[in-house]
Amino acid sequence: MRKRNQRLPQKSGPRKNNEIRASRVLVIDDQGVKLGILSLRAALDAAEERGLDLIEVNSKANIPVCKIADYGRLLYEKKKKDSKSKKKQSTTTVKEVKLTPKTDEHDFQVKLKHAKRFLTNGDKVKVTIRFRGREMAHKQLGEVQCNRLVEELGDLCTIESKPNMEGRQLSMILAPAKSKI
Repeated sequence: MRKRNQRLPQKSGPRKNNEIRASRVLVIDDQGVKLGILSLRAALDAAEERGLDLIEVNSKANIPVCKIADYGRLLYEKKKKDSKSKKKQSTTTVKEVKLTPKTDEHDFQVKLKHAKRFLTNGDKVKVTIRFRGREMAHKQLGEVQCNRLVEELGDLCTIESKPNMEGRQLSMILAPAKSKI
């Protein structure tokens, strides 16, 4: 049993037909013609006469704006429009390549190959160089590794953020070059 002052959960989406609370509404018919300001009862009768629903389009206006349309079709078109815009969105993921200042030549070439693959797929690459123990005294070796990687990648990438130290790690982010995607 509900308590007296507890509200019912609000429904998502626009109000329709008898859910509309205003006494007078500005009505637009299914062809887009303005019918004018009508009482709610007259607007509901006009919608029922056409076999359609009265849907509240703008409830924030001084006199709420309602449209006579098929509610199911309106929801269907909105869902279709949303899915179409979602398809056009492109998401970029950040892939990581980890190195150390002492990374050997073969290992470096493997990491370089991975970075090239990530960039050609349109992903960003975060290059992380981890320093252990006394390697912290030679931070310039990490920057040399970063610069060498960028040099090897050539015009395949652009530097989004320059190498910077975060604790014991030197990291930088590379974005794919626009012309190569």
